[in-house]
Amino acid sequence: MRRLLALVSAIIFVDAMLYTVRTLLVPDYADEFDLSKTGAGFLIAAFGAGALLGGIPGGIAAAHYSPKHAVVAGLVLLGIASFAFALADEAVTLGLARFVQGFSSTVTWAGALAWVSGAAPREQRGEVLGIAFGAAVAGAILGPMFGGGAEAVGIRASFVTLGVVAFGFAGLAFLGRSAPCEPLSAAGLRRAFRDRRFLGGLWLNTLPAMMFGTLVVLAPLALDDAGWSTLAIAAVFFFSGVVEVAINPVLGRVSDRIGRRLPIRVALTGSLVVAIALAASTEPVVIAILVGAAAITFGSLYTPGMSLTSHRAETTGLAQGLAFGVMNTAWAVGALLGPSIGGALAQLQGDPAPYLVGAALCGLTLFATRLVAAQEVRPREA
Repeated sequence: MRRLLALVSAIIFVDAMLYTVRTLLVPDYADEFDLSKTGAGFLIAAFGAGALLGGIPGGIAAAHYSPKHAVVAGLVLLGIASFAFALADEAVTLGLARFVQGFSSTVTWAGALAWVSGAAPREQRGEVLGIAFGAAVAGAILGPMFGGGAEAVGIRASFVTLGVVAFGFAGLAFLGRSAPCEPLSAAGLRRAFRDRRFLGGLWLNTLPAMMFGTLVVLAPLALDDAGWSTLAIAAVFFFSGVVEVAINPVLGRVSDRIGRRLPIRVALTGSLVVAIALAASTEPVVIAILVGAAAITFGSLYTPGMSLTSHRAETTGLAQGLAFGVMNTAWAVGALLGPSIGGALAQLQGDPAPYLVGAALCGLTLFATRLVAAQEVRPREA
């Protein structure tokens, strides 16, 4: 189990790093290709569009062909997308490469999460998923640092190297322990989508993806406009995520022991406060500090949300691979809408507008958790 968890964590680490490495290159690409905030938002959102298309097929592949084979296929596609990104010489090519990366990423994640959750004891599943997601956060925070270094070393050489790394991990995954296929059931899918807590787990992946998508478009551009260098912006994202790496395994253990409702409510409350603060802030130093706070609060929604999705899938008879594929699709909706709509809204109404929309969504979700809790208590009392 430990070797499998280490392999899956390393794979997710690399995948997440390739996702966020583009964040710090957004200002450079915006200057090179004369992109507006809307255009920059669509470039970032191309990943979400690919992930949206790949989520369900990735989940089906993980269930039907086994999680291991889904991971191998996803990593091969990821390597190809990295080579394409390295050779791109126009915005459309960049967008297409990022689209393929998003498609491959959801295939990899569906397989990886189903692989490790299927091997973990049920009472430790939240902790195991928290460790795996902590590795993703580590990759996500190192990605911007790599992006800053890529600007100095050479973007083409850097992304070719990452493509080679993706192919290397595909080979390691192919040699890894086998994982059983899972039966696909339309009845299980119907039961899952009638389950409010399963749907809540999906939403807890969509919401932070939307908010992070807005943040990674607006925050780098705001700091760049204030005169901050690419490496300085990268450092902001790096240090903001260090604490999040340590928090996610703890969140997983807490979710296993006391349930997921309290961690979810705390994270939603913190996210609401941070989003309002981002809307009110114009000083670059304050924005940088709030990026760190957002990494903790927004990111704290993912682990309990993934754990909730996995547990409710098991209860309703939905294959874990397909459950994580559906979850990836839910995440992709947020990753697509956040940067595209957030960037467009910021261009039309100013940067505070999309942050306030995010705050309102957090408030409504927090209210919904109380309604669900009240509805669950009444039948017991009756």
